[in-house]
Amino acid sequence: MRQMIVFAVLVMVAGAYVARFADRNAHPTASTSVLAAQSSSGTTNPNNSRGVTLSRDSAGHFWTDARIDGRRLQLVVDTGASAIALRASDAAQLGIHPAAGDYTVNVSTANGTTRAALVRLEMVEVGDIVVRDVPALIQADDALGVNLLGMTFLSRVRWTHDRGKLILEQ
Repeated sequence: MRQMIVFAVLVMVAGAYVARFADRNAHPTASTSVLAAQSSSGTTNPNNSRGVTLSRDSAGHFWTDARIDGRRLQLVVDTGASAIALRASDAAQLGIHPAAGDYTVNVSTANGTTRAALVRLEMVEVGDIVVRDVPALIQADDALGVNLLGMTFLSRVRWTHDRGKLILEQ
């Protein structure tokens, strides 16, 4: 099992470097300076959809400031996460306090298997995109390094990656 985890981590690291190399070679005029994780909301397109464009940070991650049930929280976009995943301490700041007995969902991560509590978020807003009634998982802080904007949100919007930008549309 340990060898599989080490192998998976090595594959992810190699993939990140290959993607960065390919992006630099595909777009030689693109700036290689550190890109701030910023979003521009209010993107308008001919279909009258709402949109947000996120820039990757220097590590290649897409961060966003979201509003969850009316309160701000920073998350990293993770298309490999099946659900929004929140650290227990951040969930507590949002007013979400699962009981110890609520941690019944087995979750497999690169760090191994852990348990999470399944909750429902009334509303998740990223820029002017609003998704209601979103399932999420709460995990112990030591099991989750950052809050993740996973597929329970992303599957309900259109998203594309283009030249180092992640575009979310509703």
